[in-house]
Amino acid sequence: MIRSKHQVLRTLHVVMDALGSCVAMFAAYYLRFAVEVIPVTKGTQAVEVYTHLLPIVAILFPLAFASQGLYRMTPARRRVEEWLSIASATVLGTVLLSGLLLWLRLDNVEHGYSRATLLLFVGCEVVVVIAGRSLVRALVGRAHRAGHNLDRVLIAGNGDLARAVAQRIASHRELGLEIVGYVANGTPGEIEGLRRLGDLDDVGSLIARERIDHVYVALPKESTGDMMALLDRLVRQVVSIHVVPDLLQYMALRSRVEDLDGLPTINLSETPLRGWNTVAKRLFDLIAGSIALLLLSPLMLLVALLVWLDDRGPVFYKQVRMGLDGIPFEIVKFRSMRVDAERATGAVWAEKDDPRRTKIGTFIRKWSLDELPQLLNVLRGEMSLVGPRPERPEFVEQFREQFPHYMLRHRVRAGMTGWAQVHGWRGNTSIRMRIEHDLYYVENWSLLLDIKIMVLTLVKGLRSEY
Repeated sequence: MIRSKHQVLRTLHVVMDALGSCVAMFAAYYLRFAVEVIPVTKGTQAVEVYTHLLPIVAILFPLAFASQGLYRMTPARRRVEEWLSIASATVLGTVLLSGLLLWLRLDNVEHGYSRATLLLFVGCEVVVVIAGRSLVRALVGRAHRAGHNLDRVLIAGNGDLARAVAQRIASHRELGLEIVGYVANGTPGEIEGLRRLGDLDDVGSLIARERIDHVYVALPKESTGDMMALLDRLVRQVVSIHVVPDLLQYMALRSRVEDLDGLPTINLSETPLRGWNTVAKRLFDLIAGSIALLLLSPLMLLVALLVWLDDRGPVFYKQVRMGLDGIPFEIVKFRSMRVDAERATGAVWAEKDDPRRTKIGTFIRKWSLDELPQLLNVLRGEMSLVGPRPERPEFVEQFREQFPHYMLRHRVRAGMTGWAQVHGWRGNTSIRMRIEHDLYYVENWSLLLDIKIMVLTLVKGLRSEY
């Protein structure tokens, strides 16, 4: 059922994108030759010149969108990410279209195709396609919110993994999934807002009684025996089975075959950040970091003054964190807590409404303004604008014992913001989920991903509860 729904939604997106591309071409022609947002110097071209391109546009741009993964119906894709992918695919499609036009010859085209029109088309295409996809999302979401054609879901498990599944399904109603409840053995814990329908052994009877369409098995690696017994029961039922693996036990960075004097070896800790990619990321940090420091200097001076006026104590706070290759460095922040905040407790996590905060410290932590001096760490090469957040050595020692792959996140520079933070895993939240997001970033790094994370940070990632 879910595959059928995805196929229908995918087809609808392809049709809407093809129609939207044609509308965008007409809009670009209108803006160029009717409105003349860019002055016309070589005479007005006939609209037929561009209508001849519509079949090519209707095929080429959906293909460009497909190359950016825009027809993968993945609930993890956020709107800002989708918009950036649309913009990237539009540029790619326009470049390909321009290349085709060099070979395309029409008898009624005297001066070739207008480059200004193609430039306007890029903007129109992004706007029209985003509008079309927003319309589809609104219509589908409205139907699902009204309770039409929903698939009933049962979650097996009640740990962090099961909560993550429940959270994602609940936040993506466009999938048409309705969580009926969850089952778990006698382990403590519950999923907020969901009914516990019984134990794992009760799955067979529950599927028939609750008319379950999908079972999401989200058990930790410690429950391998329970999982195998559960799967043995599920395969005997008419139900769609989705196993959500505890990825942290399997996660490793991309591998690469190397040669050691004729002996092949496999490097299991390969990352995309090597060679020229390292240079590109560092140049990006230097340029963007310098611009950010220049633009934010007045705000940083104001924050520094407010911190000093609050209790006449030091403006900055330095703390040892673990960085690239596990090398410690001193991170710089605006001081948001009392000078003697950890004298009695030692290294501890900051809590929501932490009583150790100063008055101005509560405000600057809420909006992450205390992190701004880390731009200096970026320019010094100790940090990057984007990357896994650095932890204190005391916590690193604890996490490396608890999570075997934890140290892989130190294969790249620590960042001011990261993939985990823009997905809500920041401060005193699930370490397991933060590590999984950090390792995803390390394995899938690209400059485009860095830009996406920075945009997401500006859109929703500045506010903090800790």
